[in-house]
Amino acid sequence: MIKLENINKTYFGAQPLHVLKGINLNVEEGELVSIMGASGSGKSTLLNIIGILDNYDDGDYYLAGKLVKNLSENQAAEFRNKLIGFIFQSFNLIPFKTALENVALPLFYQGVNRKKRNMMAMEYLERFGLKNWADHYPNELSGGQKQRVSIARALVTSPKLILADEPTGALDSKTSAEVMQILREVNATGITMVVVTHERGIANLTRKIVHLKDGLIESIEENDPDKMDFTKEIK
Repeated sequence: MIKLENINKTYFGAQPLHVLKGINLNVEEGELVSIMGASGSGKSTLLNIIGILDNYDDGDYYLAGKLVKNLSENQAAEFRNKLIGFIFQSFNLIPFKTALENVALPLFYQGVNRKKRNMMAMEYLERFGLKNWADHYPNELSGGQKQRVSIARALVTSPKLILADEPTGALDSKTSAEVMQILREVNATGITMVVVTHERGIANLTRKIVHLKDGLIESIEENDPDKMDFTKEIK
């Protein structure tokens, strides 16, 4: 699903910053992978490149067998809309739209008519226990409810890949465990998932842990999350 070959990224400012220094990484279809690293290790930059939100300088990136390189804004948007769903720490919900409207929004950009997209959005809200909150605005929802709306929005277009950037970073341990359980259930349907996290307990609930340090992959750790106790691991 994801193949990165010698990916380099430098940000040029008053002082050039070489953030990624030759990243080689394969993520197979259906895998659940976490990326860990200290602040400044390059994990967010790597996730942005995988999500086609940022360009890379050198190397090659293949997504679902297609080379992602030198894309126009429209081409990048089309890739993202067809293949990728995003989940963010800060939820990134639109405050003046209801939960239903937030979930339906990606379908609007795909040209789905209002009746069908609202029906599909409601199905996902029901799936995550939010049917009765469909007409509520983000400021009327708890953190856990906001993240479930965010997950529903990421899934409504049936993406092949979910990218989650610190998905539990703004949540308490109990809600974090609930969100990770949802993400594992989503992954079990065959959707590839990459989670950036600084929490070891979250990483332990994924099958592969990629450790980044100073823009390099320090190690890749195979893991068996089925042996983990959710309530203990998250804390």
